[in-house]
Amino acid sequence: MKHHKVGSVMTTDVIRAEYATPFKEVVRLLADRRVSGLPVVDDDDKVLGVISETDLVSRQSEALDAPAPRRRFRFTGLTARARRQSAKSRAFSAGQLMTAPPVTVHAEETIAEAARTMAQRHVERLPVLDEEDRLVGIVTRRDLLQVFLRPDADIRREVIDDVLVRTLRLAPEAMDVFVVEGVVTLTGRLECRSEKETAVSLARGTDGVVTVIDQLTYRFDDSRLPPGERSRGGTPPGPR
Repeated sequence: MKHHKVGSVMTTDVIRAEYATPFKEVVRLLADRRVSGLPVVDDDDKVLGVISETDLVSRQSEALDAPAPRRRFRFTGLTARARRQSAKSRAFSAGQLMTAPPVTVHAEETIAEAARTMAQRHVERLPVLDEEDRLVGIVTRRDLLQVFLRPDADIRREVIDDVLVRTLRLAPEAMDVFVVEGVVTLTGRLECRSEKETAVSLARGTDGVVTVIDQLTYRFDDSRLPPGERSRGGTPPGPR
């Protein structure tokens, strides 16, 4: 199965800041380019961290709420998170304001892998790196959703070519494939249960598929056979 890569949907014109970029310049970049976050890079385009609008708002909030200390302020007793927030409240450069280490993705990773990273790490954008870990793009949740704009005809063709023909080694007419608004319906009768389960699983993992309606049946239940004796390419196992 082939899956669309992050590099095919990322934005290559990346708005970025350097470690020493002043606070006001960061705000100006976000406002002028109408983006909600940007990566912070070093001289070699390696990503050091990421700044989001949340970081900017938190900075201002912490600065306003922080009481004036009567004596020299010490970090002793503060949690790690509290120390980071306190430092950010006095940040005047991108490097002091950024969240680090950054959560990143490589251009050759699949869209599904990038989406999983976003969900697990609770981030809205990912800097995209090349094979040398240099910044080459940025991908947002909206970019990843583009895969669901694939035409139904393209999805149907991929299910038939990749699932039926290349993986299961069956004829294209071995089952009927219908796709409407990304919903794939599989109908027909296959030789073995394992073929049916594989067809449904791979169709569900095809880029752009919203869900799969399984209306397949099978002639032979090979689920209890050892893996080496299960059907391949539409031919049921021979007698033992």
